[in-house]
Amino acid sequence: LGRGGILANKREGDGGTPRGVFHPRQLWWRADRHQRPATFLPTRPIRREDAWCEDPADRHYNQPIRLDRMQGGDRLTREDHLYDFIIEIDHNAAPRVAGRGSAVFLHLARPNFSPTAGCVSMTKASMLRLLRRMSPQTRIVIG
Repeated sequence: LGRGGILANKREGDGGTPRGVFHPRQLWWRADRHQRPATFLPTRPIRREDAWCEDPADRHYNQPIRLDRMQGGDRLTREDHLYDFIIEIDHNAAPRVAGRGSAVFLHLARPNFSPTAGCVSMTKASMLRLLRRMSPQTRIVIG
């Protein structure tokens, strides 16, 4: 979980994992590293230019964006393997509220399971097992 623990009042940059009931929206995965996993979720391969907007002042806040090579941002292609599989959840999605938290995903864990910036992380084996059972109707309860 996030370094800030589980928070009922999630804010951008607090390191907290939001408390609540959420639903998965889609799976993003590194098609250059893995085959498409079995899942009932909509899937989307991660491309080099894919990123996530974490700027509360931007009209694309908490949404996927495309960046060119010269732009910064939270790119979804990483050298490590944390984002090899990303389950996008509906935290702060409808409506999106600036500053209430962005890019809260379920993704792979670091080898030492150190805290995330607010996401929920797990082993690759757990992720693949979860994906086989998960659909857009699945309830994800945090807290």
